[in-house]
Amino acid sequence: MADLDRSGSLSALAVVADEELRDLWVGGRALVLITAYSLFLSVLVYLLAANSSLNFLEQRESLSLTAQLAIAVGGLLTVIVAADAISGERERRTLESVLVSPAPRRSLVAGKLLAALSLWLACFAVAVPYIWFLGNDVGLVAAAVACTLCVGTLLALSLACFGMTVSIVSPSNRISLSLSLFVLLALLAPTQLPPSAQAGWAGESLARINPLTAGEHYVGRVLTDGHPWQQDVSWLVSPAIAAGVLLVVVLTAGASLSLEPRSTR
Repeated sequence: MADLDRSGSLSALAVVADEELRDLWVGGRALVLITAYSLFLSVLVYLLAANSSLNFLEQRESLSLTAQLAIAVGGLLTVIVAADAISGERERRTLESVLVSPAPRRSLVAGKLLAALSLWLACFAVAVPYIWFLGNDVGLVAAAVACTLCVGTLLALSLACFGMTVSIVSPSNRISLSLSLFVLLALLAPTQLPPSAQAGWAGESLARINPLTAGEHYVGRVLTDGHPWQQDVSWLVSPAIAAGVLLVVVLTAGASLSLEPRSTR
């Protein structure tokens, strides 16, 4: 019986994911976001490679900056889609047709989560040629691709789970999007602090606790400082824990998914 239930849940998950992917990509929303993302990376790489006012940047630093911004903007697009996934359907009056399907609530949420994560995978695929262009001369293409995929996936999963949890319990789509974006900006804010404010045990501790800054620091250590990937792997503890905890949270919240927003029972 347990095997049958598991098989039914996986089948429902596949159906929901397929429908959500079609809506996201065939409907055109994802293509618009990916086009804007591509233009952003094109302008960034052009400035890093050709603008004389930016020649002081070393190739390693340029590569690291590109990878970090690719991860950050990819996470931004992922959280936007996730934050709209449930609350948006409530406001568009399309959630009821989803809830009357025989699929388990957790399968519905997991299918929508996979669709949101597909946006990050597309962002990563778009970023690879730019990473190759900047990293080929310094022999860091493989390391940069691996770092971007690993760190970006952990952060995209964390942000998608958070955005969808907010979307489940939020009373309106506007609040869901606003809160998700505010938290993302709050997590990114420490990266704009001067180096003196980030130095010392207190600054490093805060950077390690924050999944976004921890992931960005790991990319910088590997690509800018040239450290072996395993030397600073402790910086990935926070992103990994955040991804695991938030995945459990969103699936738990998804079990009580309804037409009216409510918190987990």
